[in-house]
Amino acid sequence: MNDGSRLNHSRWECKYHVVWIPKYRKKTLYGQLRKYLGQVFKDLARSRQCEVLEGHMMADHYFSLATSPKAYF
Repeated sequence: MNDGSRLNHSRWECKYHVVWIPKYRKKTLYGQLRKYLGQVFKDLARSRQCEVLEGHMMADHYFSLATSPKAYF
């Protein structure tokens, strides 16, 4: 674990499994939209001081594994 995930008497490792599904699961996440959404999700995580460990874009949904600092519990 990195130094940001510990205090004097505690350690933590928070990981979140996030699934984003568009309405009616329309299969439109390929092509230009796929490239754009990948960057949007990375920028959103960075703005919240999170790190995306894994991210997979499927035809009708996106799922990722992200870590977050303790301040966002």
